[in-house]
Amino acid sequence: MTLTDALIDEIRAEFPEFRVVPKKNDRLSWLIDRLLKVATLGHQDQYLTHYYTVIFHTLYTPEGWETTGDIERVITLRHERVHLRQLRRYTAPGMVFLYLLPFAPLGLAYGRARLEWEAYTETVRATAELRGLAAARSEHLRRHILKQFTSGAYGWMWPFEGQLNRWYDEALGQIEREIAGTSPRAARMEQKG
Repeated sequence: MTLTDALIDEIRAEFPEFRVVPKKNDRLSWLIDRLLKVATLGHQDQYLTHYYTVIFHTLYTPEGWETTGDIERVITLRHERVHLRQLRRYTAPGMVFLYLLPFAPLGLAYGRARLEWEAYTETVRATAELRGLAAARSEHLRRHILKQFTSGAYGWMWPFEGQLNRWYDEALGQIEREIAGTSPRAARMEQKG
């Protein structure tokens, strides 16, 4: 059993309705792709080929999911599991509201940015745990994640690079402390154990 299979089993134990669907032949995915191309004036033109999307309890995957490396799939699944947990916490109407409205669907999407900050923090955490702290600290990963917030990929959801760099530094610092076992969270976990 691969790490991916084990994590999918774990996610299904937490979310029994969870399923993985390829975007390639999915009508909803094709519709979203067309809408995003129009809304972003063509800047989000990789929705079908590069982006993973959780809608309710379904993970829609781009081409290549099955051939993507095991560790990369686990990192992606950990990110997307955050969105599943957000769905449980905020409910479906709450998620739609947060994702689309505060403050605007494009340009200043504070609600969407908050949801993605939480999920991308898990991406950094999973990268640190599975690929090492050097990979989590890499400029390549930082640039990739920050680009998601500042480009048409997510509709320029939060274009404030200085604030994003501070968030990334704080998240990375917290993760480094967790790994070192010196964070308040790690201390609480140790006390519970």
